[in-house]
Amino acid sequence: MRHHQLWMLPEGIEDLLPAEAALLEEKRALLLSLFQRWGYDFVIPPLVEYADSLLLGSGRDVDLKSYKLVDQLTGRTMALRADMTPQMLRIDASLCSDDQRRVNRLCYFGSLLQTLADEHGGSRSPIQAGAEIFGQRSFYSDYEIIRLLVASLRTLGIEAFYLDLGHVGIFRALAQAIALSSDQESELFAALQRKSRPDIDVLLEQWQLEPQAATMILALIDLHGDIAVLNRAEQLLAPAGEAVIKAIHFLRRLAETLNGIDGVTLHVDLAELRGYHYHSDVVFAAYLSRNSGAGRAIALGGRYDAMGRQFGLERPATGFSLDMRTLLHHFTPQRGVAAQARTVIAPCGDAPDLLVAIDRLRAAGERVIQQLVKGEEMGDSPHQLQQQHGEWLLVSREANSITTTEVR
Repeated sequence: MRHHQLWMLPEGIEDLLPAEAALLEEKRALLLSLFQRWGYDFVIPPLVEYADSLLLGSGRDVDLKSYKLVDQLTGRTMALRADMTPQMLRIDASLCSDDQRRVNRLCYFGSLLQTLADEHGGSRSPIQAGAEIFGQRSFYSDYEIIRLLVASLRTLGIEAFYLDLGHVGIFRALAQAIALSSDQESELFAALQRKSRPDIDVLLEQWQLEPQAATMILALIDLHGDIAVLNRAEQLLAPAGEAVIKAIHFLRRLAETLNGIDGVTLHVDLAELRGYHYHSDVVFAAYLSRNSGAGRAIALGGRYDAMGRQFGLERPATGFSLDMRTLLHHFTPQRGVAAQARTVIAPCGDAPDLLVAIDRLRAAGERVIQQLVKGEEMGDSPHQLQQQHGEWLLVSREANSITTTEVR
């Protein structure tokens, strides 16, 4: 077997090479600093957990994406995390076991491993960052989490993007109002996700629903656009009852409060049901392109109050996650070590005064590479540590000039 075949990575599994890794680390530090200033506590959950804890309540999609293995100590099935949210739920439950009224703000940054990529040619080893609020169901918790998403993208250098808003409670209440069976609800959900009117027409013909019910279902696929679409939604879906109208009013208030944020274009879509199996109310997604179907979402989020049941605590929860691998292609260095540090070449040797000079430069934030053999080729760095007249000096040759600085 040739050597290049031995080091081939599986499809969808990628390295981050030095430039990308340094850039991602810069953004990680900026993002976690932002989360901390907003009052979110950083947690690092394990890569692997028992499957019955990690997957319970997560839905079939997450289950299929999760690698599973047998714990040699207990014989129990474990799973590698394919999503961070269930781990956040478990951590929240453990933190508030003595006080269920406690509000927890948690944030995270880490790698996932998935059996299948979300899209053809996509990564099976995503890097995910996110923030969650547990224990508070007020309007302002959803509002805060979306504002934090906006602040996060701007901190990462993404100034303009499109924010899709939806509300799975509208579809769920509509399905209940027109008495769809669970199988019918699942079939309709799948057709709406495909945005396929022909498929919906076929289902309606099969089910022989009342004309009013069929009209409301067909309306969902067209109820997308700016905030004004919610006025049409209220008129068209009014026969579905109070729960639907209440959800529309909540979505309108949220959209009106968010509207006008510089660089953010809001788009309302009542057929957007991403995460339907575990989200309970408002859902949202951020895209770089106006046509959300033309590219992968860079951020996803929403409210998922019911998921905590698996840990014995049905606490309110809302949050978002950022797809850092996808965002990496849109990053440019801004500040920090990755963007500012210069490389200084130091000569080979172990003389105490040389090592002291190297340590001082590194302590001052310089990136110092010491030759391992005398005369080793170290590239074209214009910054050299040189000994002149018994003193170690930093010599820089830039723009046809030479500057010499004593190392102290």
